[in-house]
Amino acid sequence: MGKKEKDQRLLRRNLLGVCVFLLALPVLWPMGGAAFAMREILPGQVSAAEPTGEKGADTTGEVETAEEPAKETGLFGIDDLKFKEEEQVAAAYLPREEVERMQDFSYLQKKYYTTDSRTMLLPTDINVNDALAKDFTIDTEVEGPKVLIFHTHISEAFADSDMSKGKEEGIWGAGEYLKELLEEKYGIEVLHHDGVYDRVNGKGQVTGAYERMEPDIRKILEENPSIQVCIDMHRDGVPEGTHLVTEVNGKPTAKIMFFNGLCRLNQNGQAVPTPGLDNPYVSDNLAFSLQMQTQSAARFPEFNRKIYLNAYRFSLHMLPRSTLIEVGAQTNTKEEVHNAMEPLAEILAAVLLGAE
Repeated sequence: MGKKEKDQRLLRRNLLGVCVFLLALPVLWPMGGAAFAMREILPGQVSAAEPTGEKGADTTGEVETAEEPAKETGLFGIDDLKFKEEEQVAAAYLPREEVERMQDFSYLQKKYYTTDSRTMLLPTDINVNDALAKDFTIDTEVEGPKVLIFHTHISEAFADSDMSKGKEEGIWGAGEYLKELLEEKYGIEVLHHDGVYDRVNGKGQVTGAYERMEPDIRKILEENPSIQVCIDMHRDGVPEGTHLVTEVNGKPTAKIMFFNGLCRLNQNGQAVPTPGLDNPYVSDNLAFSLQMQTQSAARFPEFNRKIYLNAYRFSLHMLPRSTLIEVGAQTNTKEEVHNAMEPLAEILAAVLLGAE
């Protein structure tokens, strides 16, 4: 870097420092912090006016005295200001009080999670600040689909589904509407897979569906390296008297539930890894679902059920941005389920595109 460039860089830095200093002066002056602020804001200029420590001048006491007010008043410089600003933006869509309450593990567990008795959530599993600040935005510039939607249990149907008319009557039809919304409203290209894994030789066979699904999904991911998000969409099974419905934007809407697999068994109160079911992305999965859950709570307070935690891996181990979503249940209508795709698309877009 030449002398001229250095001078220009120093000039720009000094101009920025003067602006910050003038804004801070009314606060700093009564505290005796003006000299300290000048050192912080104009480090290239103030040193010439300060004691130099040259031979014959006893400046030790003066330097210590000059530094002392800064320590007492807790003043900070430009870098600190920038850090504080970034820290506040991490979960700007949530009230600060709620983020503070979430630091309490008991509160977090009770409000945000339903934990299956076969597993256990540990306090070390989730650092709330890190999870909410984690960047899940996708690269929208890369060519090709960014999101993969598939259905390990594609035969799942709803109260008024007629599956003899085709897969559109069941959960696949809901996934197709979600694809349309993400593409047309939010500009996120989607690949919607129609592989069947819960039927063998024409008969329903849920057992082994996840093992049958994985080779095909891995092949799709290998052939489409642009895919950054995996969504395995299901519908839940509940007692016949249970109706998971709310109202969103004046429409009857099926409630949804994000689902995580912890790859951990609860054996008499001891956490034991689930044999043969490793997932390098458990922490990412948990952060991803927590961001979607809190985005949903901020936008559509009654839309989401609590995040469900199970002991196994399911389909969540192939990408960091992997989620399994239960949309309604067998007691919901197709209309209620399709209505749920609209707020779900908004939630996904908020996390994947970085909207507040």
